[in-house]
Amino acid sequence: MDERERELSKLAVAGDDEAFLAILQLHKETLLRTALAFLKNEHAAIEALQEVTYRAYKKIHTVKEPAFLKTWLTKIMINYCQDQIKKNQRYISNERLKEPTALDNYALLEIQDILSHLSKEEQQLIYLKYFQDLKIKEIATLEKVPEGTIKSRLHKTLNILRGYFKEKGERDYV
Repeated sequence: MDERERELSKLAVAGDDEAFLAILQLHKETLLRTALAFLKNEHAAIEALQEVTYRAYKKIHTVKEPAFLKTWLTKIMINYCQDQIKKNQRYISNERLKEPTALDNYALLEIQDILSHLSKEEQQLIYLKYFQDLKIKEIATLEKVPEGTIKSRLHKTLNILRGYFKEKGERDYV
């Protein structure tokens, strides 16, 4: 986090609307990518960004550590997306996946398939660590658990993935 972002975060938490908008603009792409990864629909991702903006604006005063504002926003997005997925599962069957139309789509489906073998908590841990590039300390703060707990959970999850690759006869990529 650079000095400008740190100052904007402090101002946003203090109630400065322009600083809040600037912070959202800085993290807009990350939040959209997070929503797309979970919801797999551009329209739903944009709607999620709008809802998260509203929720964050209403609760910005509750942020205790402005340095973790990006992590806080990401957590709101993840929680919103998971709520939407649960809500949609009541109405939509699991046949939402379409046939891949390009190699990129196929690779994405492979990654989704591999991650589907993990629990929701393990999926979230992998997503935060490797897709959002959060540090273990940031994840620990976000989850409100010790860093050692996150390290052991990550180690366990990576071993599960290694086992999955070995079962499938793939090279050990993890």
